[in-house]
Amino acid sequence: MRILIVKTSSLGDLFHALPAVHLLKQAYGAEIDWVVNSGYAGLVDCFSDVRKVIPFPRQSLFSSFGNFRNALREETYDLVVDFQGLLKSAMVCRMAKRSKGARILGTSGQREGARFFYSTVVGKKNKNRHAVEENLDVLRFLGKPEEPLEFPIRFPVVDFPCLEKHPVVVFAPCSRHEAKNWPSERFVELGEHLDAQIVLVGSPDDTETCTRIENALPEGSATNLCGKTSLLELGGVLQRADLVVTVDSGPMHMASAAGTPCLAIFGPTDPMRVGPYGGQHRVLRNSLVKNYSKQDLESIKMVETIEVVKNAREMLNHEAMGL
Repeated sequence: MRILIVKTSSLGDLFHALPAVHLLKQAYGAEIDWVVNSGYAGLVDCFSDVRKVIPFPRQSLFSSFGNFRNALREETYDLVVDFQGLLKSAMVCRMAKRSKGARILGTSGQREGARFFYSTVVGKKNKNRHAVEENLDVLRFLGKPEEPLEFPIRFPVVDFPCLEKHPVVVFAPCSRHEAKNWPSERFVELGEHLDAQIVLVGSPDDTETCTRIENALPEGSATNLCGKTSLLELGGVLQRADLVVTVDSGPMHMASAAGTPCLAIFGPTDPMRVGPYGGQHRVLRNSLVKNYSKQDLESIKMVETIEVVKNAREMLNHEAMGL
């Protein structure tokens, strides 16, 4: 059996689909192909269950459309699943070559009229659950087992000297949205109270923030890898860490999928929906805020440093010490 997965982005959402994809492969003994934005093709190639990655040329769709369509029709698929739920992803599903009677399934989160391209929309819309759980509606609809949940990935082995010292605590202090960023000076305070090797990570756009944190920490206590790793190397760093302290970001989802414990600091985004998935993680979010706004720049600042230090020490099995 051949199954085509359409999930083009974003970084975190790719990992949210992984458990459902793994269970589909296990249930049918299937070969899995995956359509993803070209920029994430190398990442999806690290997903152990994926046989072939089909890059979606988002930035050059008109000039590359013919090649993409040909790649999409090289195989005949018995089942097509759209985990993206947008009009463009639904159209990709319809373009794929399918065997007689093959179904196109879409999840309850679909929008933009995508449902008109599906055979069936699986599950009832319910945003009061994690995205991983929403994706499992496909298994429920097909009558297949929904567990055990796994995130089968194989990040490359990396060999940075800073990873040889233990414990290693990775700081991922930046996201693409200002409202999700905990103040950089609080990361400095946290680093000063942890007996650990600090490793800073992020994209090239995060260099200024990570350099500021590095320079404010005691000399030799932090290594700044921000902007110095590829996406796959970043995954290798995260899987070797003892703890990742992070905001709601791509590295958080990568670390969570790799099985590395995450201490996640949240503001306006909902950890019930998009937090690190699994019992080994902890989320800190101020409980006094009742109505969160995506534009709220203050709520994440209400998470105090002392609370983050306490939880980080507990997760590292350090003795609790007063500030």
